[in-house]
Amino acid sequence: MSLVRSIFRLILLNWRRFVVPLTAVVVVGLLGAAAFFFWPHGLPEVAASPEQPQRDELIAKGKYLTIAADCEACHTTPGGEAFVGGLAFKLPFGTMYSPNITPDPETGIGTWSDAEFVRAVRSGVGKHGEDLYPAFPYTSYALLSTDDILAIRAYLKTLRPIKYTPPENDLLFPFNQRYVMRSWKLLFVPWGQYHNDPAKSEAWNKGAYLVEALAHCGECHTPRGLMFQREQGKALSGGAVDGWIAWNITSDKASGIGSWSDEEIADYLSRGHAQGRGPAAAAMRQAIELSLSKLTKADIGAITTYLRDVPAQSASYGTPTTASVVPAAQASEPWNPHDSKESEGERIFEGACASCHGWDGSGQNTTRASLTGSHSIKDPTATNLLRIILDGSSDGVGTPTTAMPGFADAFSDAEIAALANYVTEHFDGRKGTVTPRDVAKARSP
Repeated sequence: MSLVRSIFRLILLNWRRFVVPLTAVVVVGLLGAAAFFFWPHGLPEVAASPEQPQRDELIAKGKYLTIAADCEACHTTPGGEAFVGGLAFKLPFGTMYSPNITPDPETGIGTWSDAEFVRAVRSGVGKHGEDLYPAFPYTSYALLSTDDILAIRAYLKTLRPIKYTPPENDLLFPFNQRYVMRSWKLLFVPWGQYHNDPAKSEAWNKGAYLVEALAHCGECHTPRGLMFQREQGKALSGGAVDGWIAWNITSDKASGIGSWSDEEIADYLSRGHAQGRGPAAAAMRQAIELSLSKLTKADIGAITTYLRDVPAQSASYGTPTTASVVPAAQASEPWNPHDSKESEGERIFEGACASCHGWDGSGQNTTRASLTGSHSIKDPTATNLLRIILDGSSDGVGTPTTAMPGFADAFSDAEIAALANYVTEHFDGRKGTVTPRDVAKARSP
């Protein structure tokens, strides 16, 4: 009895230390119990609407939607067979691998029913009732219409079956327990498909459907919270992906795309670069090459219409400073190196960069090499600039003529820091603050 009294007294004297974790345990327990009973694990009843096309038209529709959803990017390893999975997603709590979605009956989805496929896409539940991880963006795909999901399914059935089993996920406890996802999904997954806003135009609604559901832009361009959920209060204000920054794409004029013209947005989405705005890199460049560049002009216009109306938000990763310490180089004017003693960064730029990018940043051989106006040189953290210098940039689909080589093995941390600072100062007018330690950290994100 004295032991019980001592424990009770300890709790009373230190109740502030106990109340938060105890409350968290109770809340998680209640959510888990609620999710067990209420989250849809049973098979849904699915049926196409009378407007759904048939046969070849259905497959053509499904192919277009599969491209718009950028399925190939996540279900294909670099240089590997398309849609067989195995792409690694490295997260703070381990590594997971994308599954095979070819119609192979043993290792793919060849034996899946339409209902099982719809359930997986919309509710994040696999063929055998297992909870799927949100590396598969069902938090966005939950908004898709049944017709569109069934069309994607019809197209995937036409792919060549490929027998391949991706590696097993390697996740820390408790994240390796799939049932934990049930309470997470109860909190963060939409419960119904997208419905048009009658107060908005047809183009706006189509753009909203593409951005929020099919193209799932918010999965990368929205910051994540402590539970890896999208912080919807900061939607599309920028996020972090594999050591890169996905830029702010709200209508904010300082750090977003509020100052971009419709033509610049359309060019960037369909071509991967826009005059005076710089080129896309990393996952965004791959998404453009595999997906966005293949969309119709009308759909690109719809995306532009919707993004124009997204409320302005300051960038989640910080905003560029407005004060310039030196005049920035202008692509419209020729520029020559400083008459003063050549800096280390300038020396490296002259030998490794100027032949492609030009001293004025306009791009010597292709406008894709233009640096002027690029987000990467305006970002105060220089996150993407460092990654591009280290890793290079390619379209992700093996087009060497449009690739930039990486210089990770060519220069030391101090040299790359000097180069990054020179590029920032020369093209944006801000004093660079990158240190060798920053470079070392960027080498292993």
